[in-house]
Amino acid sequence: MALPQSIFLLAQQPIPGGGAIHFAPWQFYLCAALTLFGLFLLFAINWFTKTGVLARATCKESIRQPMFFSLMGVSILIMLVNTWVPFFSMGEDTKMFLDCGLATILICSILLAIWTSSMSIADEIEGKTAMTLLSKPLTRRQFIVGKYLGLLQGIVIFMLPLIVVFCFLTYYKVGYDMKEAGKPALDAFVWIDMSGGTKQYLWFEPTRLATVLQILPGLLLIFLEVAVLASISVVVSTRLPMVVNFSVMFAVFVIGHLTPVLVQSSVQHEELEFVSFVARLFATVLPQLDAFNMSAYIVTGSVVPPVYLGLTALYGFAYCTAAILLAFILFEDRDLA
Repeated sequence: MALPQSIFLLAQQPIPGGGAIHFAPWQFYLCAALTLFGLFLLFAINWFTKTGVLARATCKESIRQPMFFSLMGVSILIMLVNTWVPFFSMGEDTKMFLDCGLATILICSILLAIWTSSMSIADEIEGKTAMTLLSKPLTRRQFIVGKYLGLLQGIVIFMLPLIVVFCFLTYYKVGYDMKEAGKPALDAFVWIDMSGGTKQYLWFEPTRLATVLQILPGLLLIFLEVAVLASISVVVSTRLPMVVNFSVMFAVFVIGHLTPVLVQSSVQHEELEFVSFVARLFATVLPQLDAFNMSAYIVTGSVVPPVYLGLTALYGFAYCTAAILLAFILFEDRDLA
């Protein structure tokens, strides 16, 4: 409970400076190093392990599904419509567009993750295909890990075009709204070398480019949230069919975003032991999905701090690991015959 609560409290703290974006050089180097390490690890697993063979097959299966391109087309269409349709938000159309765009990518990615996990795990178990795969030198744990990694790779391929389109439309939307409001659109950036050579900061003026940079951490948070929900969907798919999977994941999504409210209600109603117990149980077992929400940063025009991203990524990785371990347990004695 301590780590998720600290993440949620940290998310409420605004960044000094408002619209200015400050990045220290070590943050760029750290992000680049972690990205390269992750890509190298993924390449090694994909091409030199049995799990990777199954992961590549699952990724291809995800991309070949009609649902993949249907959801992508719907997402792009919604973002295009939101670019020109006014929100009547008293001059805050850009913020509404950002919030709606991030929500569109999130919802469509979650739907694809649940659909893929059900098709590649639950349907293969019911259709006896999983038994054929496991008759080869492939363990049940490798089966689960391979399916999950392939699912995540399919989500990454799904999100990349949406991210490119969303960033382009955001760049255009900011200039369009500034033009409609009669304000000049600036596009300048300055490299400031602090005296003494101790620190260097890249500062972008609060213009179109700065707004695009602001949403990039939010896209990472979306992927982390989808990864967490996908791990839960994999757990459910080991025992339940697709329809039940969608129902369970809908409940997890709603309750997961209400976790802060549940925690607060458990504190306010300590005299009601049953209510307090249920609230604390949900807050402990289910993921705190509100930690992956950057709506507060969009409203305040601030940027997600790197420390918050790191803690959230750590929490997401820990929860995904726990969910996959639970999937091992549930799938270990699953009757495939």
